[in-house]
Amino acid sequence: MLITEMRNENTKNIPEMTTAEMMLAMQEENKRAAEALDSELPAIGAAVDAISERMKKGGRLFYIGCGTSGRLGVLDASECPPTYGVPKDLVIGIIAGGDYALRNAIEGAEDNAELGASTIKEYKLTELDSLIGISVAGGAKFVLGAMESARAAGALVISLASNPDTPIERAADIAIHPITGPEIITGSTRMKAGTAHKMVLNMISTAVMIRQGHVYENLMINLRPSNVKLRARMIRIVNDILDCGEDKAEKLLLENGFVIKDALRAAGKVVY
Repeated sequence: MLITEMRNENTKNIPEMTTAEMMLAMQEENKRAAEALDSELPAIGAAVDAISERMKKGGRLFYIGCGTSGRLGVLDASECPPTYGVPKDLVIGIIAGGDYALRNAIEGAEDNAELGASTIKEYKLTELDSLIGISVAGGAKFVLGAMESARAAGALVISLASNPDTPIERAADIAIHPITGPEIITGSTRMKAGTAHKMVLNMISTAVMIRQGHVYENLMINLRPSNVKLRARMIRIVNDILDCGEDKAEKLLLENGFVIKDALRAAGKVVY
């Protein structure tokens, strides 16, 4: 039996718990989700280096999954452009069933390997691209079909599961599998396993963006002024780097098309 489908002995009596006891039990399990990443750090780092090397040469990063796994991939991909100012087609999240599946369950979508393969083929992957197949159980046929299609195209293929020795692991160049254990509610892998996977994706995309030169010290220097909050953040970033005062920082940005790197360069500070 899959570890993520086993019963959690610590929560068999959860309906009888007080709310305070329930919250404590959930938090203890949340901690285990974070701890499960410790053993996976070498694999996560290897994935970052391999993706970064390809992306610097023009490659893209794809996430693909079903249900919660697919939603997590789409979420992480959608946050890269506003955070790091990268094109929308650099990091791409794909969910079985398409955008409709972001808010609705699509029964049977995960069982269609041919659909996974054909979906990936539409993107015309090359050896410069990277694909992360996400499946908590590790056997979603849609994901497996996509991974096999990506591998045939020469792309880097990475698996993310929460069970060991799964079909997607065997199809991957790099395997990441934080073992989070049985869920609080049996089989509800949007909880611990989903939390662990979100953290892994956060780590990968953040580190890859750092390696692409979109971070100076710990500041986002490729932001775009798409709303009031981000314009204010950009002003603070220029001020933090130059220590010139926010009025001067805003003036530099205005004079340089609200591009942080250009504003810094105009002030004699060249970053990346």
